[in-house]
Amino acid sequence: MFDCEQEEAHGEYLEKTFLKILAKLEIENGKEIWNSFKLELPGIRKKLDLDAIAFENNDPASHCLEEIYLAYPGFHAISIYRLSHALYKLNVFILPRMMSEYVHGITGIDIHPGATIGESFYIDHGTGIVIGETSIIKNHVKIYQGVTLGGVQVSKSLAKVKRHPTIEDNVCIYANATILGGHIIIGANSIIGANVWITESVPENSLVTYKTEIKIRPKKNGIR
Repeated sequence: MFDCEQEEAHGEYLEKTFLKILAKLEIENGKEIWNSFKLELPGIRKKLDLDAIAFENNDPASHCLEEIYLAYPGFHAISIYRLSHALYKLNVFILPRMMSEYVHGITGIDIHPGATIGESFYIDHGTGIVIGETSIIKNHVKIYQGVTLGGVQVSKSLAKVKRHPTIEDNVCIYANATILGGHIIIGANSIIGANVWITESVPENSLVTYKTEIKIRPKKNGIR
């Protein structure tokens, strides 16, 4: 009974605050938007639980789910993304961008609310990640810091065009990889190595690496 009363009180507060924000932004049909958004919340919660489990299963430094929910910037960025994406699909655009830019400033992770992201999404570290508006990320994808899913060019005439890549199931993208272009598909079960630059599609079950030469030799006397 107490939990139901708390939920009702919190629900009333959230609705009142939400409608007030929409009114300030001069967005019409606030009540209808709230009712539609509210119906999405249980599904969002289920997806976030799967995201948190993906963090726990993939990060050897994690100790418990509570730590992930309360202290992981990658999970915070995904949480705001999933809420903002639900609003974006309701053709509410200003508020989702405000939400995504707020969490961007806190975490260094830039996920456009228009991106489409599947279940069990895992971000490791996360600083410097950029995921563009028309990106499609499917299920069980892992992304590390500095990854960019971007467009080849920036032009207002491309606003209605798919400009960002599609990442299929079970792909792992390591640090500072850059993947550009709306026609690009990274095939399922592939691994994209650190620092690669990709502008063409990658078949499934591929390993893409960037080769560099590092020389290690004894230092000369007097050199510190």
